[in-house]
Amino acid sequence: MKTLSQSVSYDVQDGVAVLITDNPPVNAMSYHVRQGLVDGVREAENDENVEAIVLHCEGRTFFAGMDISEFGNPDVPESPSIRDVIEELEGSSKPVVAAIHGTTLGGGFETALGCHYRVAVPSARVGLPEVKLGIIPGAGGTVRLPRVLGVELALAMMTAGNPISAQAAFEGGLVDEIVEGDLVSFATTFVRKVISDGWPLLRIRDFDENLEEARENPAIFDDFRKEIARKSRGFKAPEAIIQSVEGAVNLPFDEALENERRLFVECQNSPEAKAQQYFFFAERQAKKIPDVPKDTPTREIQSVGVIGAGTMGGGISMNFLNRGIPVTLIEATQEALDRGVGTIEKNYVRSAKKGRITADDVELRMSLLTPSLDDEDLADVDLVIEAVFEDMDLKKSVFKRIDAICKPGCILASNTSYLDINDIASVTTRPEDVIGLHFFSPANIMRLLEVVRGDKTSNEVLATCMKMGTGLGKVAVVVGVCRGFVGNRILSARMRQSDDLLRKNAMPKEIDQVIYDFGFPMGPFAMRDLAGLDIGWLKDETPDKETDVRHQLCTLGRLGQKTGGGFYDYEEGSRTPIPNANVEQIIRDAATFAGLQREGISEEDMLKRMIYAMVNEAAKILDEGIALNAAAIDVIWVYGYGWPTYRGGLTYYADQVGLQNVVGDLDRFAKEYDPELEPAPLLRRLAEEGGSFGKFVQPAG
Repeated sequence: MKTLSQSVSYDVQDGVAVLITDNPPVNAMSYHVRQGLVDGVREAENDENVEAIVLHCEGRTFFAGMDISEFGNPDVPESPSIRDVIEELEGSSKPVVAAIHGTTLGGGFETALGCHYRVAVPSARVGLPEVKLGIIPGAGGTVRLPRVLGVELALAMMTAGNPISAQAAFEGGLVDEIVEGDLVSFATTFVRKVISDGWPLLRIRDFDENLEEARENPAIFDDFRKEIARKSRGFKAPEAIIQSVEGAVNLPFDEALENERRLFVECQNSPEAKAQQYFFFAERQAKKIPDVPKDTPTREIQSVGVIGAGTMGGGISMNFLNRGIPVTLIEATQEALDRGVGTIEKNYVRSAKKGRITADDVELRMSLLTPSLDDEDLADVDLVIEAVFEDMDLKKSVFKRIDAICKPGCILASNTSYLDINDIASVTTRPEDVIGLHFFSPANIMRLLEVVRGDKTSNEVLATCMKMGTGLGKVAVVVGVCRGFVGNRILSARMRQSDDLLRKNAMPKEIDQVIYDFGFPMGPFAMRDLAGLDIGWLKDETPDKETDVRHQLCTLGRLGQKTGGGFYDYEEGSRTPIPNANVEQIIRDAATFAGLQREGISEEDMLKRMIYAMVNEAAKILDEGIALNAAAIDVIWVYGYGWPTYRGGLTYYADQVGLQNVVGDLDRFAKEYDPELEPAPLLRRLAEEGGSFGKFVQPAG
């Protein structure tokens, strides 16, 4: 075996040159990998004893993509590029086979597409996820993929960015054989068959048949644009992918490659790409818990109890049922229990009708659910999650009961979205086993999980819940104890400003529009209509009823979408908000009764007041140590509240605006509108020092 670079070796096995890459952890296509591959192909071309080439990677995966740390790094040589590697492979006079295992993504999959043949193990997955980093495939992916899959399937795959299974790749012609047994042995046997049977060197660049439909019907592209318009709003890369595939259809191959490269560079240099790439690393940073060692032991979660069969309890239960974990669902009355179980079953049946799961899946998951009215049935579960009404006395009574019933080592968790976990833990004999697991609604769909660490929560319990969250497919982020934790505390700061704008300056539609135009899926008042205006509303305990717009709407039975009207009207079967003149009059009358003079305000100031209030609260949260780092705040707001990833995250956005500018506007707003907008001490300090959220580190201790 010959070493070609620090990560690539060359080994000739009975006339087949095996280029072996070992660049842990995921065989990213770093410069030394690219150089080794180019040298290896050239050596094989010049070696009379070699008839074919196999690309193989050690470790857990074939090439998982480009080395993102090299993006924009002037110290990394430009040549050989990934395109140079692919040209060497594709242009080889000897057949080249890619032996695929693990998750082959981005530049790694483009490299495989540059080979003449591809074989894969059944567990392999392939894809072009560049869109999630704000860029497009830049090494021929947009030009080659439609030549195999066809234009529409290729567009769907690349604009979604999700990998597909080896079987799906085989059915689509992207993989030539599924491997049973040893991958390298199969690949070498396969390529010898290619030689002995005289198979042609299949270069995808020469495939043209699958482009004909789009040439004859160019409306395919505009139809696809309309189809993804809502999901792609604000993002640059999806449109660039469409334009590049249009080039693949209408231009000669080499010109299409140059068109792809131009679009790639435009995307790579865009603020959207920089924001999305920041978020890529932020997700990884947010998972880190400095004071919990990686080797902290964890507990097995083989059975779960959920108390409360309402919307949240049912959704939480589905997360575990979906993973084959038995759930005991507890309610106080048979009626409530039946209603909750019925809702779970309806959700599964609906998913089966849409083809997302099978009828057998529905039956299996429902068989894992044990409905009960008896808390004693929780005696042997490994985890109990309380999901009852947001009332401290009620939650304490629940925890007293389960503390007495549950076995030693059982984790006791609350799904509270606002209340003090330490206070809840204080009524138990095992506060070290108490933790907050704040699922977001709908709990079976939303990916965010705030893991609330109490003062006495053990590292073992924390590590267990973080591992469990990942196992459920959630993005788990550790937060500390305060009212609303991280996500809802920041949301409350925005709600205060949106309510103040409603009283003094603008109507719901105007306020919502600036938030929607910023990139959120909906504005604050449409969001409240969706959740239900009666959440937390106490009819007889509302002060200042004449000036409280929500109270007046609830009194009129306008509880939001579920009643066909809240801040807006809704037509049956539609979620589109329609302004209501009577509601707008209620808003004006409430201001008059409060003695307020409504004044106009610019859209820019409306947006800044709401966004900068959030930034200000984020600074307080960091200063108090409620979030471990700024990345955690950004991840929570992207996954829990729809912050647009093409803006990176709340704190990233503030850093891009410039903290001095944020502080200057907050000082002005505090004087003109609301003293609560006085800049937080940390925010002011960072601005004065020329610092940033991204570089802020919470002082030890």
